[in-house]
Amino acid sequence: MPSEIFALSDAHIDKVAALSPSSATYLGIPGYDHLMNDFSPAGHEARHQLNVDTLATLNSLPVTNDDDRLAAGVMREMLEAEIDSYEVGEHLRAIRVIAGDVESAHGVFDLMRADDKDDWAVINERISNVAKAYAGMRESWMLGIERGVVTSQRQVFAVAEQLDAYAGKSGAPAFFRAVADRASAVAGAPMDDLRRNAEAATAAIAETADFLRTTYLAAARESDGCGEEVHAVARRQFLGAVIDPREAYEWGWEETMRLDEEIRKCGQLIAPGESPAAVRHLLDTDPARAVHGEENLRNWLQELMDEAMTFLIDGGHFNIDPRIRTVEAMISPPGGAAAMYYTQPAEDLSRPGRTWYPANGRASFPRWGEPTTAYHEGVPGHHLQCATAVLQKDRLSRMQRLFFNSGHGEGWALYSERLMDEFGFLENPDFRLGYLYGQALRAARVVVDLGIHCGYAIPKSSKWHPGEKWTPELMLEFVTEHSSSDDEFNRSEVDRYLGWPAQAISYKLGERVWLRLRDDAKQR
Repeated sequence: MPSEIFALSDAHIDKVAALSPSSATYLGIPGYDHLMNDFSPAGHEARHQLNVDTLATLNSLPVTNDDDRLAAGVMREMLEAEIDSYEVGEHLRAIRVIAGDVESAHGVFDLMRADDKDDWAVINERISNVAKAYAGMRESWMLGIERGVVTSQRQVFAVAEQLDAYAGKSGAPAFFRAVADRASAVAGAPMDDLRRNAEAATAAIAETADFLRTTYLAAARESDGCGEEVHAVARRQFLGAVIDPREAYEWGWEETMRLDEEIRKCGQLIAPGESPAAVRHLLDTDPARAVHGEENLRNWLQELMDEAMTFLIDGGHFNIDPRIRTVEAMISPPGGAAAMYYTQPAEDLSRPGRTWYPANGRASFPRWGEPTTAYHEGVPGHHLQCATAVLQKDRLSRMQRLFFNSGHGEGWALYSERLMDEFGFLENPDFRLGYLYGQALRAARVVVDLGIHCGYAIPKSSKWHPGEKWTPELMLEFVTEHSSSDDEFNRSEVDRYLGWPAQAISYKLGERVWLRLRDDAKQR
């Protein structure tokens, strides 16, 4: 029989699924795939009250063993962080290019079964609820305006452009029209209803884009930084810890400078005498160093992850359960953010773990930066960690198994890149340079995120804009200098950091903790 704390965790997840159908789909909990989240103030209040009630119950329960102690600690930290976020009004301004209300309303459809007419009946019902979901978003955003809890003008413009893409106004087909069209090859699919509901959903998306531009924009704040108070709440949510932000900022700057030197040395192995920018240009434009075509890219990424899986198993580095030895490489639909991401297996393993690559209409893909990303998102990164947790029903509570802390998870994934470098998978100088730029970007994120949101100045000792305050323009310049990606990606990254405070620092700061723990283990 599970302990009272484990039973509370089980019950909490069941209630989360009922109040957040999108979360139910992401977690693989059946019974809610036909519904959409209630994004209205009432929906947010219901989810907040659940957290308050669960925390009160948790604080009254006995801790009977070490598993209970850990489960209670994790649950308490997550609940308190969510409650703090609600109390500063983050749910009223979740208008951002990644992990906001809009992305939540669309990404969930990528995870739904679509094999037969019954599956499509469920998809159709969910699409029929999209317009109401968008109405709820607008209601919450209006309440945010009334309370003075608003996002920045930059995020409004960016999300309005995302909505234009989803509404079919940016060249690609409208998102829900494309979803409906996929059903045409399935016998018995409710095509008439699908197309009618897709049109209603598309109209709601267009209406929301118009709302952002004509109503919300005038109330949005001009400043891009959120301020120290809001950032402190976000730091706790993403790190699961309280840190000294000034120390982290200074460490991030030192780490970025250290990686700059490693990048310079590695670049000389590829193109002696050339500048880092010239080396990047060579790697980005040499056809022999690229994969051509989306399907060829998907197949290559699949091969990278399959090879890593085989090596980790055969070499005895990890004991990987046969049930989670599959991770699928996927191409993500257009319209989202520019970064690759991962979705974990369903709770019952009916859906495998998947990586999603944003091709965004491109036909050619330079190889040099992709292996390290595949290891980060797949194995031994997110897939190994998240899928393994899903299986640990005896030792971990349901909340531990299914919920994700960014500092813990992204820190592990970044450490996994380092691990594959240590295993020799990045000996090719092209691929190792991609890894180093990935590390440098994560270090630069610590600098620019804390700099812009907490109001820190660029160090006076720097040769680059000494003593100046951070601006979005300086952020873009700094990120571009320490990134292997193109201008479109870097601009998307800056929009992400500005709209999602503290998430970007979790990678490098999380890796720092994993490395510290490894060093401690070696010394014991």
